[in-house]
Amino acid sequence: MPAVTPEPVNTDVPSLTPAKVDHLRFHKGHAHLAPTFGNDAFALKAEAFARFFGTPTFLGAQTLIVLLWVGANISGLVTFDLYPFILLNLAFSLQSAYAAPLILLAQTRQSARDKANADADAQHREALAVANEERMARAAEHTAQMLELLEQNTRLTEMTKVLTERVEALTADMHKHFVKKEGHA
Repeated sequence: MPAVTPEPVNTDVPSLTPAKVDHLRFHKGHAHLAPTFGNDAFALKAEAFARFFGTPTFLGAQTLIVLLWVGANISGLVTFDLYPFILLNLAFSLQSAYAAPLILLAQTRQSARDKANADADAQHREALAVANEERMARAAEHTAQMLELLEQNTRLTEMTKVLTERVEALTADMHKHFVKKEGHA
């Protein structure tokens, strides 16, 4: 059985598959704002910790710890932080001393990301508007060309009709003339 060689691919023919479009191309200029605290391990953990502060899991866990803390100290199971729970207040103060700046920083960076995304979206909408205007202009130009071609076609059709009628008349005259000559001969 003879070997089958594949036919060469014609590279002059445009591809029927659409080119892949990067839908986030307008956001790339703002990519540096994506991680709130930077890209290193500490920054990623700090952002995750700041995001965790407002979750129901955190609030539930903190409430459970406080209840266990107070319950254990009131019942006498432990006596390291008796009423008025000064050590617990110190823990809350320490937590808020770290939580507040992290949360404020996260909010500030999030608003910067939101503004950057809004700017990128505005650029995208502007690019779409410009592309739409260009398409509308091309469509108007093509419409004008099409109308001109239709007018030319109408004129040519009318000329063809006139010339056809003239040829028919000349042919009829030639037949009359030819019949007269043969009749006299």
